[in-house]
Amino acid sequence: MKKNRVNQPAHPVYQKVLEYIQVIIGSAIVAIAFNVFLLPNEVASGGVSGISTILHGLLGWEPAYVQWALNIPLFIAGLIFLGLQFGYKTLVGTIFLPLVVYFTKEWEPWTLNPLLGALFGGIGVGLGLGIVFRGKASTGGTDLAAQIITKFTGFSLGKSVAIIDGMIVLSAAIVFDIEKGLYALIGLFVTSKTIDLVQVGFGRSKMALIITDHKEEVREGILNKIDRGVTKLSAYGGYTDSEKPVLMCVVDQTEFTKLKQLVRSIDPAAFIIVTDASEVVGEGFREA
Repeated sequence: MKKNRVNQPAHPVYQKVLEYIQVIIGSAIVAIAFNVFLLPNEVASGGVSGISTILHGLLGWEPAYVQWALNIPLFIAGLIFLGLQFGYKTLVGTIFLPLVVYFTKEWEPWTLNPLLGALFGGIGVGLGLGIVFRGKASTGGTDLAAQIITKFTGFSLGKSVAIIDGMIVLSAAIVFDIEKGLYALIGLFVTSKTIDLVQVGFGRSKMALIITDHKEEVREGILNKIDRGVTKLSAYGGYTDSEKPVLMCVVDQTEFTKLKQLVRSIDPAAFIIVTDASEVVGEGFREA
């Protein structure tokens, strides 16, 4: 592994404060994206915010009030049926997000193009939720409803979320029109992908599995020339049934070409299997 200085773990109080700050910032980003992109373009891309968009278009109800009216009972139901496993940080997100929605309701829309609204609204919501999730919390709402459904029906959490969001998008298509429902689907998709990016990061490492008859030379080259760790895995050839150790190495994307050239220079007949490692935590990579 690269010889980086080992960071000391953060003080528990500092870590807790940082998590609350992440929840507040993330909730604010979600609320602003809702007001400047999603609501003015009637893009109801799932969740309680999607329900509030539909009710605003149908009955003219204030979205912040609708979000409070749904979030707080759902939080209480979560306490009753799920316990306090989601913690006080979720309560902060549950209350703070509609508060920001209320105080930014007079902001001018940043676009009145529904496609741009769905795309950038989805990015904004995904960015905000990703930050909230990194704070080990959620903004409550339909996430809690999905957990309750999962507990009593046996559905997976993903399926429960899909059912709820699907009903919201279908309602948007009925209340507004089919096109708005399609924009809502775009917003949902972009949100999920942005959350993944925030959670995992933009960096992509490569994991290489190397099968070679010159394993010691390759191992020494990886350790000394690329300065990465290498793990020797026990394996047996399917045809010969003889032991054939596999070398496993994780490198940055920028180091992969160097690794491949190194292995080829030592053993041109080496068999290399490469796959993306979407997240690597540890010395020389991201800190946990």
